[in-house]
Amino acid sequence: MKFDFDRPLAIFDLETTGINPAKDRIVEISILRVEPDGTEKLYTRRINPGIPIPPKATQIHGITDEDVKNEPKFEEVADEIYRLVEDAYLVGFNSNRFDLPMLVEELIRAGKQVDLKKNKTIDVQVIYHKKEPRNLSAAYRFYTGKELENAHSAEADVRATWEVFRAQLEKYDDLPQTPDQLAAFAGFGRYADFQGRVVYDEKGDEIINFGKYKGQRIEDVLQKDPGYYGWIMQADFPNYTKMVFRNVYERIKLREHEAKLQALKDKFNGNKP
Repeated sequence: MKFDFDRPLAIFDLETTGINPAKDRIVEISILRVEPDGTEKLYTRRINPGIPIPPKATQIHGITDEDVKNEPKFEEVADEIYRLVEDAYLVGFNSNRFDLPMLVEELIRAGKQVDLKKNKTIDVQVIYHKKEPRNLSAAYRFYTGKELENAHSAEADVRATWEVFRAQLEKYDDLPQTPDQLAAFAGFGRYADFQGRVVYDEKGDEIINFGKYKGQRIEDVLQKDPGYYGWIMQADFPNYTKMVFRNVYERIKLREHEAKLQALKDKFNGNKP
């Protein structure tokens, strides 16, 4: 495999109660952790979401309330899941838009932190769509010549994603060859959160990407409209999006506090005999 990575890959897939990261929950997770030496460790388990699994979701993944009633809640297994992903490149199929936001929301609710700047992401579907647009079953057929059995089983999907990813690395000579470059090619790019509601500009400043302040720096908006921060915190936004706003808010408050301290120091030094 022509890919030298400096830390593990965590190829993962989720089955959930729905598609809203703020409200829905994970019912099954599978993580294939691949170490830089090629060693693989597979982790798969079902999770009690604590809310009913809608029939439409069951029709997709086949998991019912009865199947998970005796399984642990996410917070009970959050530590072991976090250990598998905290130092890894996060790899998935359509993970940027679905699996990753859902996993991060669950981790945040369990008191864990995930940083997009630290935990680089590689969405295999992005590579596929840029090279051969379709879905995971078609990608699996295209790259391996085999049919994907048990689609929408988390373990089957995660194995298929890993096979497709390896095949892509072998097939495309022009793909980036380092993890950071590949993450830039198939990761979140300029997004500061998982929903694309905040993006980075060329200077690395957080820019609002929705609503009446779209295109403006968060810092500028919070300074001219302090109530906007409270609205963000109370509204039905994912926790990671709120965390981005909170980080900017705290950065502003810290800068103001440091400015006050400096002013006091200057005043004291200026009044010294």
